[in-house]
Amino acid sequence: MFVIQNGTIHDAVNKEPYIADILVEDGKIKEIGKDLSADKVIDATGLDVYPGFIDAHAHLGLDGYGIGFEGHDYNEMGDICTPQMRAIDSFNPMDPTVKKAAQAGVTCVATGQGSSNAIGGTWIAVKTTGNCVDDMIVKDPVAMKCALGENPKRCYREKGNSARMSTAAHLREMILQAKDYLARKDAAGDDASKRPAFNMKCEAMIPVLKKEIPLKVHAHQANDILTAIRIAKEFDLKLTLEHVTEGHLIADKLAENKQYPMAVGPSLTHASKFELQNKTWKTPKVLNEKGCLVSIITDSPVIPQEYLPLCAGLAVKAGMDRFEALKAITINPATHIGIQDRTGSLEKGKDADIVICDGDPFEVATTVRYVFIDGNEIDLTPDKE
Repeated sequence: MFVIQNGTIHDAVNKEPYIADILVEDGKIKEIGKDLSADKVIDATGLDVYPGFIDAHAHLGLDGYGIGFEGHDYNEMGDICTPQMRAIDSFNPMDPTVKKAAQAGVTCVATGQGSSNAIGGTWIAVKTTGNCVDDMIVKDPVAMKCALGENPKRCYREKGNSARMSTAAHLREMILQAKDYLARKDAAGDDASKRPAFNMKCEAMIPVLKKEIPLKVHAHQANDILTAIRIAKEFDLKLTLEHVTEGHLIADKLAENKQYPMAVGPSLTHASKFELQNKTWKTPKVLNEKGCLVSIITDSPVIPQEYLPLCAGLAVKAGMDRFEALKAITINPATHIGIQDRTGSLEKGKDADIVICDGDPFEVATTVRYVFIDGNEIDLTPDKE
């Protein structure tokens, strides 16, 4: 048990910060209030206290740091539809980027497959400390990763997928196959002789059909975003929209579909392909003001994971309300990936994922003084260069 005393609390619930104490016990926030005490005291006088930062869309631990192809474990290039792939089986907790994330106050990420495939497999949410992924898991699976747009076209153009409609057709075909498979299984009941032949791909899609997890659809361009929505409605599926680069161009239409959470970014990059030509830091502001649930993302390693707070700061520079930007890297991504009951804000009963800074974490000059994940203090000593 320990107490963080006299810090300025930015809890991602109340718009205005306030000075209070946080009592931590058994990895949870036991109390937030005045005059709390414990044997161990962290004096946060003059410091700012935040929830651990969360990224709703990254490839942390699957795209290795500085080690070339051998460390790239996020795309299976032999098949355009691989729903049976599980990110947990590629995640490397020893990758240096995981530690870098934790030291910067990014305490939880959703991570998984890339966007080469129409369907890539299931994602996981992990805390950014530990040496065994099974012990780091917050939620598995989080979602079924899918992709529309340029990437599947480019990666599979010699294998029968050279147009956007081809990618959408592959996605629909897999959904329809899984629906038929599930119907046959249900009709067979306990009679094993009547069950369809085991199909690992269709089995993996069953949680999607039952709306236990959403499709997590990579879509930069406006028409791809709308195709994702069209397919989700066509099959009555849950959906999260990923990247949403041209979301500001169809903001009114997305306001009509704000039941679908939106992860916006990565925006701190060059427009390296055609569908990024309208990229702007104003997108989070525009969609937030339309009432959409907006998360700001790094897509790490596209943007290094530790720069997630900086990305929120750049959204503020482009006009986004500061409190809304804070929510976009805390409670909103927690909601986006379905772990808001455990993390994303400083509230009694939630995981003690806490960041203490000597100023605004959106500012480059600010230093992170303490990071706690599940109440355990993270060693902030930098690795030798």
